[in-house]
Amino acid sequence: QVQLVESGGGLVQAGGSLRLSCAASGRTYSSYAMGWFRQAPGKEREFVASISWSGGSTAYADSVKGRFTISRDGAQNTMYLQMNSLKPEDTAVYYCAAAVGYGTVRSGSKYYDYWGQGTQVTVSS
Repeated sequence: QVQLVESGGGLVQAGGSLRLSCAASGRTYSSYAMGWFRQAPGKEREFVASISWSGGSTAYADSVKGRFTISRDGAQNTMYLQMNSLKPEDTAVYYCAAAVGYGTVRSGSKYYDYWGQGTQVTVSS
């Protein structure tokens, strides 16, 4: 079992920055890949970024590449998503997820077994 709790969402103007956190508890944190997904109103949930068990490999959706950075802190059992140069189209509920069966980066939601409750990010124009 893995429990995930996101934090750090909020309202920001276009061009601004936010840092999301995902605190993990339960199964050994360093043994599985993790990821961030988002869902905007009326749209399907989409992949944002993923990080390997070691933190050595990362992957990003084209829409956020160069603006977002995913990282993880093993000592703190926490994953982060640093979001810079935010755009109104980044507005969504952001979810963190754990893929306990995989150590390498995964972009498909089908690989993820555990999900957080989500945190709202709103970017105003």
